[in-house]
Amino acid sequence: MNKVIIFCAPSGSGKTTIVKHLLKTDSRLLFSVSACTRPKREGELDGKDYYFLSKETFAEKVRNNEFLEYEEVYGGNFYGTLKAEIERIWAMGKVVLFDVDVVGGLNIKNYYGDQALAVFVKPPDVSTLELRLRHRSTETEETLRMRVDKAVEELTFENKFEQVLLNDQLEIALEKATSLVNDFLKQ
Repeated sequence: MNKVIIFCAPSGSGKTTIVKHLLKTDSRLLFSVSACTRPKREGELDGKDYYFLSKETFAEKVRNNEFLEYEEVYGGNFYGTLKAEIERIWAMGKVVLFDVDVVGGLNIKNYYGDQALAVFVKPPDVSTLELRLRHRSTETEETLRMRVDKAVEELTFENKFEQVLLNDQLEIALEKATSLVNDFLKQ
């Protein structure tokens, strides 16, 4: 059976760190690269970090029903998962691993049902989350405020996920994430 594993969280919760750990330690998993319309950050590569698309190309793919899910986030930027990406990974005999926002993750979980494990990564609190975002040094004060406000909203979605992973101590969170993945893949 083809399976997908979804890690969702507000920005700054540590989901990307957890996903990178899982990819490094479990050869059954392959990362689902999302598409987006935001500009590349320094060091990011097209096709590895994201598929960087123009808003026009993104809109065309939406019209052609090429997305599993998509949404507008953070002031006019669009993010989404191309259906072809999941098929590409399954054709390689791998399990798809997602690092997506909360709404996208719920949409993917609803689409795949029992084929999907959806994990909500929870920060210890909002002030820790804000501190993590500040340490990234990738945000302006305005975008930082937007991300924190969105995080507060996204934290209310926790109870919609079958698994919640508190990320207050990274090593423990990594062990728990590994255990959740192993248990799901044994089913």
